Amino acid sequence: MNAVADVRYAPPRRRSIARRKATDLVIKGFSWIGASFGIAVMAFIVWEVVVRGAAALDWAFFTQPTPMDVTSSAGGFANAIVGTIVITGIAALIAIPMGFLGGVYLAEFGRNGRIATGVRMIANVVMGVPSIIVGVFAFATIVKPLHHYSGFAGSVALAFIMLPVMARTTEDILNLVPNELRESGLAMGAPRWKVTLGVICKAARGGLITGASLAVVRVAGETAPLLFTVLSSPYWMTGLFGPGGFFGGPVANLTKTIYDFSGSPYPQWQELAWGGALVIIIAVLGMNILVRLLFQRGKQW
Repeated sequence: MNAVADVRYAPPRRRSIARRKATDLVIKGFSWIGASFGIAVMAFIVWEVVVRGAAALDWAFFTQPTPMDVTSSAGGFANAIVGTIVITGIAALIAIPMGFLGGVYLAEFGRNGRIATGVRMIANVVMGVPSIIVGVFAFATIVKPLHHYSGFAGSVALAFIMLPVMARTTEDILNLVPNELRESGLAMGAPRWKVTLGVICKAARGGLITGASLAVVRVAGETAPLLFTVLSSPYWMTGLFGPGGFFGGPVANLTKTIYDFSGSPYPQWQELAWGGALVIIIAVLGMNILVRLLFQRGKQW
């Protein structure tokens, strides 16, 4: 008892306030330097694209197809813009519903089960796979067996990139919803699926819309998968099937056309390439702004 009584409480040693303030100041300084450098680089890139690409944006750029004759000053990117919208839209129709349902399963039903753990691990691995590997995979599984390139193969390749992004984003957003909402819905006797879709997903709709937009933006500027699946075309997409159709042959798209035109020795084609890059930046930025506005309006409702 005496030995126990002799043991005295030793208070933890406290760090000096001046040292903590100095450490905080140093970390803040490095953070500001890093952020400023990154913002400056991005601003320089955007400014360079705007300055070089603004001259190419005229009525012909949005109404005429890509020029085939280097001696002609006429031409635009209209067919490439339409092809990109169709390819990306079909990819979103494939990946977003599947990714949403997969994320719902991981967050609400699978949780820590073996299947959910395996799916989560595969999604993380696929998210880190270079896009050119996805293009090779789509080429081997779709293009080579069908013996021709197509817009459909490009949509499948882009959907393969979007799917894990949408699934993991959906899971993370649903995990942020308080458990009290789930318990309240189940306590009222509602089925689990109805609580998930009618209560949990409705409460997280803003984040889910943002996740879907992030998945689309993720593939908006991809070029490598389209090199192996879609190629490009100077013609308009003629429909679904047959030569020049969505399923029947190469389809014009922005990223591949920009890649081809930017490496050409012709100044008029290089100017069109800068204009196409500016269109992609405007589209991505506009989509982000639109999603944020819709999200804020949803909060007000």
